[in-house]
Amino acid sequence: MNSPATDTPAQTDLQAQRVVQTVGKPQKTEVLIIGGGPAGSTAAALLAEQGFHVTLLEKSVHPRFHIGESLLPANMPLLDKLGVREQVAAIGMPKWGVEFNAPEENKQTHIEFSEAWDKTMPYAYQVRRSDFDEVLFRNAQQKGAHAIEGCRVRDVQFSDDHATVKAQMPDGCMQEYLADFVIDASGRDTFLSSQFKTKEKNRKHNSSALYGHFTNAGRYEGKREGDISLYWFEHGWFWFIPLSDGTTSVGAVCWPYYLASRKVSVEQFFMDTIAMAPRLAARLKNATLINGVEATGNYSYTSRKSYSKRCILLGDAYAFVDPVFSSGVFLAMKSAFVGAEAVRACLREPTRAQKALDDFDRHMRKGPNIFTWFIYRVTNPAMRELFLHPQNVLRAKEGIMSVLAGDIFTNPKIWPSVYVFKGVYYLSSLFNPLRTLRAWQKRKFNIRDAV
Repeated sequence: MNSPATDTPAQTDLQAQRVVQTVGKPQKTEVLIIGGGPAGSTAAALLAEQGFHVTLLEKSVHPRFHIGESLLPANMPLLDKLGVREQVAAIGMPKWGVEFNAPEENKQTHIEFSEAWDKTMPYAYQVRRSDFDEVLFRNAQQKGAHAIEGCRVRDVQFSDDHATVKAQMPDGCMQEYLADFVIDASGRDTFLSSQFKTKEKNRKHNSSALYGHFTNAGRYEGKREGDISLYWFEHGWFWFIPLSDGTTSVGAVCWPYYLASRKVSVEQFFMDTIAMAPRLAARLKNATLINGVEATGNYSYTSRKSYSKRCILLGDAYAFVDPVFSSGVFLAMKSAFVGAEAVRACLREPTRAQKALDDFDRHMRKGPNIFTWFIYRVTNPAMRELFLHPQNVLRAKEGIMSVLAGDIFTNPKIWPSVYVFKGVYYLSSLFNPLRTLRAWQKRKFNIRDAV
């Protein structure tokens, strides 16, 4: 067995000298954005349009793989404002609704987004994130942002009058930037919250994931071809997301103890897990797994603060809980719109800065809080029954479909109906005390850390 290669002291000294020698003259920029995903690229486009000097640094080179391929109807107005809806339509698979499937035979339902309160957002798209993220990144470039790929931020330091950012350029050289403001859109890298030590594990939720892509998966015909399907099983739930190129994204979000029980290869474990959801397994009977299976450990976290002096955190750089309602891309892009306004106030209207930052902070907390109420309960039998047998009493079904569509920030009319739904859930739990107790005990057991 070969030993790993190591650098000699002389080689290390030469590398250090090279870094010192290749540090470029500090470059000034008004706004420096870490990360060229949906949040970073959206913020870059919006601020560049307003005349700001924006530098966008992305560690990878587009197109690059990313999971999280399902958009929400509330994404559509954001794409319109960015001027990229037609480009997204060209790469996307229309998604008109969602299907829920319980493990029990004949327990399934299909709901369309047109059943939400607002009828003007009846669909969204399933997208390959490599294509979607590149559309947004190129749009930011076209709007005037100085966007660099293959550039990894290594350090950020803040002073009273600017931030100093050190980044490793594509050729390996180090470059220093002096920025008036920094936006962290680094996603799960959580660059600034990790540096500030404000990142916290979400103790109320704990999950892991396995996912892969298939060809020749069974699809529905006509309008329903692109709809997302959710399958509950003993250890969590599955997603089934059809993509426009003929492939289908399938993933299992499961409790960490279950993933830790793996004794076979990741691919075999994934296929064995799929077999626990018979209706999903039937749709994959003639399908072929391509490009292997990816596994990820617990990814539920939040940051104690969404902003600090001269910086804000967007999207997953601030918090992430669970992908069950496909809210990730929407919350990231929406945070960029609100974040861009906060940055504008800080740099152009300092008397409004604190209010704008407080508004931004409330926005960042609101979105995850709304979705997490449902996420924490999605595997509860009482919640499952409500999703499988939706009733529109006092427009409760319309209210819940509005939440699933992402219409949670600008439509106050939905909340009485959402509260009706929650009331029914609590009453159902109250009148089934043994089931409720068992569900509480099981969840407490499930979210424990894997040993």
